[in-house]
Amino acid sequence: MDKITHDKWILSHRGTKNKVDPFKPYAWLVEKERQISGKIEDTATIFLTNMECPLHCLMCDLWKNTTDRPVPVGAIPAQIEWALAQMPAVKHLKLYNSGSFFDDRAIPPADYPKIALLLKDFETVIVESHPKFIDDRCLQFRDMLHAELQIAIGLETVHPEILRKLNKHVTTDDFRNSVQFLSRNGIRSRTFILLRPPYLTESEGIIWAQKSIDFAFSVGVECCIVIPVRGGNGAMEELMKMNDFHLPEISSLETVLEYGIGLKAGRVFADTWDLGLFSTSPEYLEQQINRINFMNLNQELMLPE
Repeated sequence: MDKITHDKWILSHRGTKNKVDPFKPYAWLVEKERQISGKIEDTATIFLTNMECPLHCLMCDLWKNTTDRPVPVGAIPAQIEWALAQMPAVKHLKLYNSGSFFDDRAIPPADYPKIALLLKDFETVIVESHPKFIDDRCLQFRDMLHAELQIAIGLETVHPEILRKLNKHVTTDDFRNSVQFLSRNGIRSRTFILLRPPYLTESEGIIWAQKSIDFAFSVGVECCIVIPVRGGNGAMEELMKMNDFHLPEISSLETVLEYGIGLKAGRVFADTWDLGLFSTSPEYLEQQINRINFMNLNQELMLPE
């Protein structure tokens, strides 16, 4: 069904956006994460409020907390300053903006110096970007920071047909070129990998997530985050009705996490947000969540009890 790869079809199934304040982030949190050093340390994430991403990926629901037009110069530093005043002191920070940090319509380059100044006490700063925005702007921002810059790029899947249907407007070659550009310039990258995107069976979802991890590490990615695909954006619910999408099982997430950690090629994390959605055996859910959290933090396998 090629029509679902088009923006019009995806947009037609959306609900309404949430009300957001361009001078405040729509959320922030602090969680523990294993660092490259092997230390387990608190890491903060600020979810910046800004203009909706120009790309309309099939599975994305991040548009719900975005503005319809670019935020003014000064708004993003104001959001960061506000969040830093609320949260405890940490060494590592993720700035996620529901799109690409290096999209000028999302984060005005004029704000880079003020942002860098606000982040002067951090050891690590992680931002996210689509491959099409990976260019000299990354180096410009890196050179302003005291912290180490890392960039997260969504690979999603290396299944060529599924990747096309996700409407991400990217190829595996685009991804490879972006990672290698960053590597040549001393910038580490991490990536997001989807577990069971639409049109795949449960077993196919596992296989293609594993293949995607293999590819990511082979081109130079340092860290992979496996994300079980959810509904919630309208389009995914429509695909459920058409029997083209099913939620993955938490046991499949465990399997893929075990595989990635077993490679010992870099850090591999499983996204742990709302894992109850993927449970088929509620009596084992707490045990499964504990196991996933253990593997995330220790990067070691933990056999089921």
